[in-house]
Amino acid sequence: MRPIEFPEFTFSSPLAKVIVDLERLRGDLGSGTTNPTVFIQLNALFQLMTSIMSARIEGNRTSIVDAIQGVALQGHRHGSSDAEGVKEIVQLQDAASFIDRVVEPGTPITHGLVRELHKIAVAGLDREGDKTPGSYRTSGVTIGGSQHVPPSHIAIQGDMSELLDFVNGPVDQSYDLLKTAIAHHRFVWIHPFGNGNGRVCRLFTYAMLVSLGFTAAAGYRTLNPTAVFGADRSSYYQHLEDADSLEPGAIVRWCTYLLEGMRNDLERLKRLSDNDFVVESLLRPAIRRAMDSGHLSVREAKALVIVAEKTEVKAADLEPAFPGSAAVRSQQIRRLLDRHMLSPVAEGKRTYQLVMAPGDLTPFIIRQLDQLGFLPTILRENFG
Repeated sequence: MRPIEFPEFTFSSPLAKVIVDLERLRGDLGSGTTNPTVFIQLNALFQLMTSIMSARIEGNRTSIVDAIQGVALQGHRHGSSDAEGVKEIVQLQDAASFIDRVVEPGTPITHGLVRELHKIAVAGLDREGDKTPGSYRTSGVTIGGSQHVPPSHIAIQGDMSELLDFVNGPVDQSYDLLKTAIAHHRFVWIHPFGNGNGRVCRLFTYAMLVSLGFTAAAGYRTLNPTAVFGADRSSYYQHLEDADSLEPGAIVRWCTYLLEGMRNDLERLKRLSDNDFVVESLLRPAIRRAMDSGHLSVREAKALVIVAEKTEVKAADLEPAFPGSAAVRSQQIRRLLDRHMLSPVAEGKRTYQLVMAPGDLTPFIIRQLDQLGFLPTILRENFG
């Protein structure tokens, strides 16, 4: 296998320019006005959309509405004709949550972590599963629609060790995302598992971003290159195929494609660091959509707007929306809690926050994100 290294490129090249732009955005996104509590909710929303996108890239046709319901119910969808499709998305969510629990800035990416991600993502699936979840493949494999022949299974342990040494090696901060792009392609090139390589590679890439500290800044919590791939699946595969030669020029083209997409995505995400934008352009219209469609009463919509504006509320704060006795107000709040539109800020607390995902409001927020130009093409299909 050709050694993994940074390709040479000129400082006037498109790749150099996009690296500079990404560093600028990295500095800008930590200084917004959006409340950190809201960013946590936005992260949950974008993580759900990322899981749906990752599954759809591999052919999963589960509707967004079914996926949201499945995740909200922890995958217990007995009798569903698309139970496996929902389960696949739920397991991708579980794998992303696992990353958030065990990976921190500076945490090394290890064989054990990569294999655990595979186990969580594919265990128990039929069409999209693997006979040996959590283990590297023990035989040859082909990639559908690709001329690339992955290396022999005998080489996988060594190839993955070289990749992880590259991933965990120190580089100048401005090269962090370039390293992430190179590692993503090389993972797919090695194809270490019998099945599930694309899904696990996208989780692996997210784990790299967490380890490199990108999610430590509030504005980067929604950063995930899966959105780039979901914008044009065929372009994603074409660029991967081009880079399979491992020639420096092809690697530069791959990195330029991915980092340009991430830059464009971050330019959009930067708007979410503006609290007024989040409330007035995203949440208020989404709540209005839910009300207009009959999913919310006028009073419930008014209550959710109050929560969106204040971020955290007590029952008394909702009196303008729910007038009357405290007992009646508690009943109305309970209905919103049961529908996963509100949640306590902490277990046992009687202070409440808006739930962006997963819950009954999620489809309306996603629709509004589409209106604002945030939704990749792959998520506009088969909404529900």
